[in-house]
Amino acid sequence: MSKPLELLQVEDSESDASLIVRLLEKAGYIVNAERVETAVQLRAALEKQSWDVVIADYYLPRFDAPAALAVLRGAALDIPFIVVSGAMGEDRAVAMMKAGAQDYVMKSNLARLAPAVEREIGDALARRELRRAEAERKRIEEQLQQAQKLESIGRLAGGVAHDFNNLLTVINGYSDMLLGELKADDPIYETVTEIRTAGERAAVLTKQLLVLSRKKVTRPQPANLNDIVAEVEKMLGRLIGEDVRLKSALSPSLGHVLADPGQLHQVLMNLAVNARDAMPGGGTLSIETANVDVDSTYVEQHPEMKPGPYVQLKVADTGIGMTKEVQSHLFEPFFTTKKQGEGTGLGLATVYGIVKQSDGSVWVYSEPGVGTTFSIYLPRLDAGAGLPQELAPSPVALRGSETILVVEDQDQLRKMAVRVLRDYGYEVIESANPEEALLHSERYAGPIHLMLTDVIMPGMTGPELVGRIKSARPSMEIVYMSGYSQHTTLDLAGAFLPKPFSPQALAIKVRETLDAPRSA
Repeated sequence: MSKPLELLQVEDSESDASLIVRLLEKAGYIVNAERVETAVQLRAALEKQSWDVVIADYYLPRFDAPAALAVLRGAALDIPFIVVSGAMGEDRAVAMMKAGAQDYVMKSNLARLAPAVEREIGDALARRELRRAEAERKRIEEQLQQAQKLESIGRLAGGVAHDFNNLLTVINGYSDMLLGELKADDPIYETVTEIRTAGERAAVLTKQLLVLSRKKVTRPQPANLNDIVAEVEKMLGRLIGEDVRLKSALSPSLGHVLADPGQLHQVLMNLAVNARDAMPGGGTLSIETANVDVDSTYVEQHPEMKPGPYVQLKVADTGIGMTKEVQSHLFEPFFTTKKQGEGTGLGLATVYGIVKQSDGSVWVYSEPGVGTTFSIYLPRLDAGAGLPQELAPSPVALRGSETILVVEDQDQLRKMAVRVLRDYGYEVIESANPEEALLHSERYAGPIHLMLTDVIMPGMTGPELVGRIKSARPSMEIVYMSGYSQHTTLDLAGAFLPKPFSPQALAIKVRETLDAPRSA
């Protein structure tokens, strides 16, 4: 079977060069050969195309094999180099091999040439494949290390947010209670209002932290990214400024994704703001959507993804771009290249968290002076797939007289919840830990209509506590509360109230749960 061969010859004798070509053709090669005689010609040939092998005569009038080999190695090209000579001598042959030549063949024994070419081309291909595999392994390791680092940071952020949400529930709750008792002209009304406003801002920050840990409660529903882009575009003109041109190319047949529309708005806004900041002198912001099908070949380059149908969102700018070093930290919380006070460093970290929480992937391409492109891939829904739409809750009377068992290990939060519920007319049994709750349940003779419990507590989780109490009180309703807002590893068979919550939100959730129709 004929094999194509790109042959570069360093040879001053046209007849010797032709002889070598004929020998290789006789061995089954389809030879495309070029002959050079100087270093300048050799460099030009190496830059012009790729070659399978270089065959060089040792002696040339203005050039020789050692100089030719030096040119090849200086170009950092892994091309087999074979010396062919009529009278090279053993010492020179050994020196050439030490310098990096793959083989040498005497002109008196050219029968060795074709086997030597075949062997060295095969070895070169093996070396290239080994280097490619090693580079791929290193790239995948770096991606996995980055993902693990972000995962660890996310867990830390989630833990901080959990504890912070406990405190914010107390701060915001008592602020609400005070504001409800004060008149607007009271001297401290404005002071309490400022405390409440600061608490709300802090709550927004904890939501961002929960996004990083991918433990924020979401309301996923079928969404069309074109609709999200259209809604965000209405605000972008004012946001990005007159010196930034906005271009959009949206696929008319775009599929739907299952995600929280509010979070998708946040993703697009954060990317747009980031792009604007990267173009201080103006430029172009491009937004594109498309249906894409990811195959196994693409997954080999992007191991976090799985083959299948996706919707792609591209946000690109013509700004200053980023170095590889900056890109390696891009999605880390609190990492920013902006001046102190100009950014929190949570924008792109939030984007990463939202995309991962939606089972998607985000990739970035950037070069200094060229600009930046973010590519987001979200799993595409099958045609006709969807979720039932939630009905708006009807107004409920918030007061009640039922008995409620409150279980919370954070003292201030527990006392606030107990006070709120008692103010709404409920009889409340207060427990500082699961063991105390078990004891109260065992000793309390009357019915306990509902248990309000934290999810994560020392010694026992909320679901474990529910499992033990429910055996004796099967009709008791359950409301879980947590600063994590989502627990994928726990079975929360009950209503859920994310922290921080307001006194009214607590009262509404309790009343809704107590008034909900019982399953048969």
